[in-house]
Amino acid sequence: MRDRDDRERQEGRVGSLRILVMDDEAMIREMAASMLELLGHEVVSVADGEEAIQAYGRALEQGTPFALVIMDLTIPGGMGGRETLVRLREIDPEVRAVVSSGYANDPVIASFQEHGFTATMAKPYDIDTLQRTLDKLFA
Repeated sequence: MRDRDDRERQEGRVGSLRILVMDDEAMIREMAASMLELLGHEVVSVADGEEAIQAYGRALEQGTPFALVIMDLTIPGGMGGRETLVRLREIDPEVRAVVSSGYANDPVIASFQEHGFTATMAKPYDIDTLQRTLDKLFA
């Protein structure tokens, strides 16, 4: 069964992307990076909005831009997804961003497009959710 699931995942797969993951929880960053790398993508992970802005700007300057940013909505004591996206749009008005949260009732999650996000993923998410989201955004 696992071989069939892997094959189906491969068949619908978008090409290799550079993806920036922002989450304050190291375990979530590592899990997301591992799943995305398993799907064939290059991943850079950061803990908060300031780091995300720096990494995004550096990537643009180096000519290796990110195709997508997956960011946690809430970063305790730091810049979360909504504020970070506002700053990223100043650098790149075309930035594609997925907001991720464990708080499904947050107004930003409910109306993510009104806040400039391209998609949303509820935490915890799995590799199939990541794949479907990427397929929807890039296929």
